[in-house]
Amino acid sequence: MVRVDKIIPGGEALGTTKNGKKIFFWNALPGETVTEYQTTKIKSSFERAIATKVANQSPHRISPKDWCYLSTSPWQIMNYDYELSLKQDLVVEIFREHQIEINKPGIITDGNPYLYRNKMEYALYWDQATSKIRLAFHVRGSHAKVPITNSSIERPEIFTAAKQIVTDLNSRGEEARKYQSLLFRCNQAGQISGGLFENGKPHPAFKNLTDKILDHEYSYSPNGFFQINLPVYELALKEIKKYITTDKVLDLYAGVGTIGLSVARDKRLTLVECDKSAYAELVRNCQGIINEDPTRLTRSGKSEAPPITMGRSERVRIDDGLAAEKNDVVRSGNILAILAKSEEVTDYIAPDTTIILDPPRAGCETKLINRLLEIKPPKIIYLSCNPATQARDIKSLLGFYKIEQIKTFNFFPRTPHIENLVVLSL
Repeated sequence: MVRVDKIIPGGEALGTTKNGKKIFFWNALPGETVTEYQTTKIKSSFERAIATKVANQSPHRISPKDWCYLSTSPWQIMNYDYELSLKQDLVVEIFREHQIEINKPGIITDGNPYLYRNKMEYALYWDQATSKIRLAFHVRGSHAKVPITNSSIERPEIFTAAKQIVTDLNSRGEEARKYQSLLFRCNQAGQISGGLFENGKPHPAFKNLTDKILDHEYSYSPNGFFQINLPVYELALKEIKKYITTDKVLDLYAGVGTIGLSVARDKRLTLVECDKSAYAELVRNCQGIINEDPTRLTRSGKSEAPPITMGRSERVRIDDGLAAEKNDVVRSGNILAILAKSEEVTDYIAPDTTIILDPPRAGCETKLINRLLEIKPPKIIYLSCNPATQARDIKSLLGFYKIEQIKTFNFFPRTPHIENLVVLSL
């Protein structure tokens, strides 16, 4: 028997055996005693496992909606208020691990813990008993598949479309091994785009979708990056917009542009993105957002008036202010979009510019942090899907900056994932 002490960053429950060995559990809550469990990994100092039977059940435990919950949303086992409180506590713990003491942050949610995901990718499972294909998810921590009959975290339009594809495949006598996976995306209006990924073949280009965010329309690819939970994302953008106080704004790791273009399109805005597919969507999203006709600067500095396209453009400051010819810079009036790594255009960080950071889970590179410390822009707005690397980066900045605001957003209910916003000011 193993008593569970707490939930740790990452979402697992931590318990300790009588001989001092740590066990990281899924499907267990603090205060419970795990009496039976299935081990998924064994190391000399710890194990990872799935609790299959517990005693002294937590008062926060509830019955999960989906029997496949461990694959998609392992926090279905707890009530929603407890989930929100845990995420707040985990942010405090993560920041404390980096020697940053903060008060328990407020957490923002739209109150909808289910049917929120606008994108889902399914595995296909071959049912030997019926010789039919079934929708499936991968078992947590393995390549095995578990067939499903329902799923409660994605938009219902997505699950309906996925079931129809499986019905069509079975009517044609297809086999699951032919396909890698099945992906669908759904916009707020309920329109669907996506389809099958076939083994050994390039992924198809699905029809783009459009969505409105803070009354601005954006185009995006179903198999590209776009926020999963738009209602809560809008709440985060409204919070970010409060702290845009300068005329110049630099949006790093900009993706398809939904942060900068939503909160600072009326400013002198520069957006930087390194992924070519996301950048193409960013350029498209820059069209038609200003009163004047979009213009593109050529190498000669003369403007052109056709719709924005990727092409030859102005000289861009790279690294230490050195100019370099690029074929991946587009200007639309007051807005500049640059295809580059954010760490390569640090010369755009200026003392009169608000900086927006939304990096990948790995956080910001040291080069970028050092440039922020050197130039000291008046405000840094840092949205992160990984509070651990966010706290690491912020610790480096606190010699000059103070935390003006910190808020947590529940972008991914019923999962341990945390989105955290920190605003730094001088």
